[in-house]
Amino acid sequence: MTTLVAEMTKEELVQVIETVIERKLMDLFDDLDAGLELKPSVRERLLRQREMVAQGERGQLFGEVMKELGLS
Repeated sequence: MTTLVAEMTKEELVQVIETVIERKLMDLFDDLDAGLELKPSVRERLLRQREMVAQGERGQLFGEVMKELGLS
């Protein structure tokens, strides 16, 4: 597809720009943790959290955490 920018609508140009920016951001930040290892304690905590969520637990409400941290 060969289209001149001058022939595009404003919406088409915005879509092209958004697509290019999204692709570039994905290239830059795709998987910053690739190749890194988890500490055993972090891995265990993540596995416990996944199990708790699977059992229906959802943790604290965001507002409660904000109050505890003095951010509200």
